[in-house]
Amino acid sequence: MPSVTSRAQASQADPRLHYDALAAVPSTLRIPLAARAFGDAMFPEVAAGDAHAVRMMAELDDDGQTWLEDPACVYGVLARTRCFRDVAQGYLQMQPAGLVVNLGCGLSHYFQWLDNGRARMIDADLPEVLAMRDLLLPPATTRHTQQMLDLRGGDWWPSLALPDRDGTPICLLSEGVLMYLTPVQVHALIHTLGERAPAGSVFAFDALCWLTVGQAQAHPLVRHTAAEFTWGPRGLAELREAHPRVRLAAVHEVMDGFSTGHSFAGSAFRFFTGVPFYAVYVLKVA
Repeated sequence: MPSVTSRAQASQADPRLHYDALAAVPSTLRIPLAARAFGDAMFPEVAAGDAHAVRMMAELDDDGQTWLEDPACVYGVLARTRCFRDVAQGYLQMQPAGLVVNLGCGLSHYFQWLDNGRARMIDADLPEVLAMRDLLLPPATTRHTQQMLDLRGGDWWPSLALPDRDGTPICLLSEGVLMYLTPVQVHALIHTLGERAPAGSVFAFDALCWLTVGQAQAHPLVRHTAAEFTWGPRGLAELREAHPRVRLAAVHEVMDGFSTGHSFAGSAFRFFTGVPFYAVYVLKVA
């Protein structure tokens, strides 16, 4: 008969237990994972080609149906995946041996698309997420590591041992994260970027506009979790004002390609509010 210790170890090695026990915000990682696993057939024009997602969904015993209910959301995940990938690949063209850091990585594996033989990457997230990554994804290497991260604290830069101003530029990504932080936390994050990052560093993140704050129950997929939207930009100037070294380099409205109606509605929304309803933003450190 297995001992109590061996049974406990076996349970800890079952990623489904971690998956089912995820807290509210980490549980939203199910949405992009399902989209990357099953969305390519729905939207081949923005297919992710994720080599790990289908296998992970099977190991997690999740058929993905709950997270595929809204085709627009599936498209949005795939389109933003391409956008983040393009930003990181553009950075690596300039810095082939550079460092890419994924803040709040969830179960994504961008290194499969970014590994040029020289690049380095840190995937960072909460301990409960890293426990799942250890069971589901390839082991860490000298160029691809995992580290614990909580962006709600102010010490995330030194905790990841990121270079200071006189170092080589780095690329930071944060997908599906900032909308769950408070305005103070987002301001502090961008301020830290401006204060500490080497010149030429880039930071790409996605965000819903401020009108969605407190309205997660209206989102067709996030409503299945207990997460709530707590921040969204009220204006593009808000992203630049956190620190004088920070510049807004690009705004990508990822839903424009979904349909003509989405493109028209997005343009009208931005015209009247001054911000996109949903976009990937790219900041650069001067």
